[in-house]
Amino acid sequence: MITVIIPILNEERTIVDIVRSIEKFKLVDDIIIVDDKSLDRSVELVKELNVRIITSTKLGKGASMRDGLLVAKNDIIIFLDGDIKKYTSGFISKMTEPLIKGTHDFVKANFDREAGRVTELVAKPLLSLLFPELAKYSQPLSGIIAGRKKYFKQITFEDDYGVDIGILIDMHQLGVRMKEIKIGKIEHKMKLWQELSSMSKAVSKAILKRATGLALNQLETINIIRDQMEFAIKESLLKMKKMIIFDMDNTILLGRFIYDFANAHGFTKELSKIVSENEDPLIRAKLIAKLMQGKDIGQIIEFVDQMPIVTDAIETISTLKKKGYVVGIISDSYDVVANHIKNKVRADFSLANELEFSESRATGEVKIPSFFIKNENSKCGCTYCKSNALLTVAEKYSIPISNIISVGDGEADICMLKFSGLGISFCSDNITLKMISHVEINEKKFKAILSIAF
Repeated sequence: MITVIIPILNEERTIVDIVRSIEKFKLVDDIIIVDDKSLDRSVELVKELNVRIITSTKLGKGASMRDGLLVAKNDIIIFLDGDIKKYTSGFISKMTEPLIKGTHDFVKANFDREAGRVTELVAKPLLSLLFPELAKYSQPLSGIIAGRKKYFKQITFEDDYGVDIGILIDMHQLGVRMKEIKIGKIEHKMKLWQELSSMSKAVSKAILKRATGLALNQLETINIIRDQMEFAIKESLLKMKKMIIFDMDNTILLGRFIYDFANAHGFTKELSKIVSENEDPLIRAKLIAKLMQGKDIGQIIEFVDQMPIVTDAIETISTLKKKGYVVGIISDSYDVVANHIKNKVRADFSLANELEFSESRATGEVKIPSFFIKNENSKCGCTYCKSNALLTVAEKYSIPISNIISVGDGEADICMLKFSGLGISFCSDNITLKMISHVEINEKKFKAILSIAF
């Protein structure tokens, strides 16, 4: 019988279909889902299916694979990626036939898709140089593999992007009988462009870790390969359409407009009461706007000008724009404030709630723009969400969401960061936001963004 192990991290869109496709194979009697502390509905969706669910002991695909192996019931093990939209019919039979017949001990899948840059610029050149016997593998970084449990127990599972190439080399060094099998076409989630550099370093590290007796000329060649990869990434980023979105309050601004304004104008208690008694963001926005009634545009702009901004905000945004980024602000505050900050830091656009004015004074009414409201294209279940505004600007500028960086600090930014290509938690004390973000910045400066963005 066969055990299938699937490490997952926020794969609610694919995991159910994957499990159902596996259940068709009679020889599979053990399906293990290893959850890397997903924040979406992945685990909830598979609870009713015939699977075992465990939580990974450590963040990282390699750790999840190792954990799953330790609880597997069978000798034949298949590891699958959890982000595949559709596996081809009969792929498990193709992967396991050599193992069942006893002709091979380890099988690595390849499939119909163009090889990635890390494969072509890092993995293949290094394998050709250091492990020429493995140069024949067309997709050495494929994570769809099958093998015997006793051999998996003898190898090292890297915790980072080096795990798949590490397994291939370890199996080779163990002397097991290996084979690459084509399983047809699959739809695989592409790696984020921001991840390419760290991926290349992890892959090269895993390969070098397993190489011994390197000559000086080989080391020089390796350095050339690494430099080539870094150059290729930077060149492609310059040509790519890309965007960065900043939250405003406690991100660009060193403070929150409505709270600071309330403190200055004596309605802090009323504001706190509204916030504590109303969970619905739409109702809350409407009630808070009433507190602004009678305040004129001059008072608001003058107050905003007194609020400090991140010291290197203007310089960082200028650099980002020179490198081809569209720069915007998405805020759940007011457009009169967000537009002023947009002009101050020289961003390209701002989206926010529209505070209404009559004769330059706030009427106490606010218009909630439709781009914040849930629609048929929404990625989350929130009625009012910044991620909906994210989708709006992505469409307007014809930029894939995978090419968008979002920067925020609070609860209202969670979905926006989660669904962006790269989410950056900025000096946040929100545990959930920090968990779903790809990167944390804990200093009130934007300079770290530049090293991430390029």
